[in-house]
This record gives sequence, structure tokens and C-alpha cells, in this order.
Amino acid sequence: MLDGLRTATLLAATLATGLMAGVFGIYALAIMPGLRTADDRTFIGSFQAIDRAIVNPLFLLTFMGALVLSVIAALLQIGGGRGGVLVWTAVAAVLYFAAVAITVAVHLPLNDALKAAGVPAEMADPAAVRADFHEERWVTWNLVRTVTSTVAFACLGWALVLWGKAQAAG
Repeated sequence: MLDGLRTATLLAATLATGLMAGVFGIYALAIMPGLRTADDRTFIGSFQAIDRAIVNPLFLLTFMGALVLSVIAALLQIGGGRGGVLVWTAVAAVLYFAAVAITVAVHLPLNDALKAAGVPAEMADPAAVRADFHEERWVTWNLVRTVTSTVAFACLGWALVLWGKAQAAG
């Protein structure tokens, strides 16, 4: 019974973390490079629309679920000779926690300030609003959270391999 819970939690943590690594990655690889070429009003309006759309229950469940599931998956590995699985799962939890902390400390305040700036068509100086957004800071820290979440995903994947080997050895 407990091994089934360990397996399900580790698998769910891996999937949720992989999904989030993909979200952060698509911002790094396509969304922000695409928006970089847009004029100020288009950038602001597009970013505001994307930010409003991404804040939804399924995204929030996945975003926070990856962290909670990773921590639980690590805790479930304590004891019983599963040290390797524990280490890789704990490292993944710490790395993904870094991505969450970056989001809370850097991205949310920047996103909220841009949303609070108002409707782009009504802005007297959209260039100033975009400059105040600190686009390069947003992009740089998104790259960091892309890397941390991707490495966390890889760690969880390796933990799954080790878990499978331990189960097979029985």
C-alpha cells in the first residue's frame, strides 16, 4: 500500500514538475522572444492578456502541486534503504522551490504592476510603462526558473528510475 502511494506521488510530482518546466520554457523560447519584437502597446496588451489567462485553477494546481508533491514524494522515501531516491527527490523539491520563490519574488510583482498600469490604448506613455516593467529582469529570472525546474524534472525522472530498480530488486 505504502509503495503504491510512493510510486503514485513520485510519478505525479514528476509529471507536474515537467509540465511547469514546459510552461517556463515556452516563455523563454517563444513567448518573450515573440513579444520582444512587438510595439509597446501590443507588448503590454498581449502580456496582460496572457497573464490574466494563466491565472486559473488548473495552472495554480499544477504550479503549487509540483512543489507539494515533490516534498511529499521526498518525505515518503525517508527510511527503508531508499537513500538514492530520497536524495534525488529532495534535490528536485529544493530546485522547484527555487522556481516558485523566483516567481513570487520577481515575476508576480512585475506582472501585477503591468496589469495595474491599465488599458494599453488609454496609456499616455506606453514606452514608459514597458520600461517600468523591467522586461530584461523578467526574462533573465524566467531563464533561471526554467533551468531550475527542468533540472528538478530530470532529478525526479532519475528518482523514478532508481525507484523502479529498487522495486524490481524487491
